[in-house]
Amino acid sequence: MAFRCSQCGECCSHMGTVHRIAADLGEMRFLVHNEYTGEETVVEVDSDKHVLFADRSIFADLPETCFFFRRHPSDGKAYCTVHLTRPEICRDFGCWRLLIETRSGERAGRVMFRRYLSTGDPLLQKIWDEHIGTLSEPDDERWEAAMIPILVGAGYRVIK
Repeated sequence: MAFRCSQCGECCSHMGTVHRIAADLGEMRFLVHNEYTGEETVVEVDSDKHVLFADRSIFADLPETCFFFRRHPSDGKAYCTVHLTRPEICRDFGCWRLLIETRSGERAGRVMFRRYLSTGDPLLQKIWDEHIGTLSEPDDERWEAAMIPILVGAGYRVIK
């Protein structure tokens, strides 16, 4: 199954520590500097997001968020206002290594980075702590081959 973005905004909520505006080039164009790689990218606010970009209220709640991240006031969904010209790091980003869903298709958790579980599901956390967190397999592919059947057997669906 292909990745489906839920527009939660978790991916961008701390990217303000990675990207900084090196220059305002005018006409909704900016030079973005990546603090880690030194790369610089010219981005332009998407024409359909000019009004959304003008609202900077998000920074009161998320001071480390990306300069171009906004939530739409009507649906609360997250938007990248420079999506069409976003930097390469943003294009390559995947917010999870494995997605774990309930039988009904609700997101129960994510395996992020190498083997970090992010979940609010107490049963999934218990299964992880008791059965998966104890797996000592150093090879990631073999580790996945061992842990996925545990989750599937407990009624979850795992998406790579």
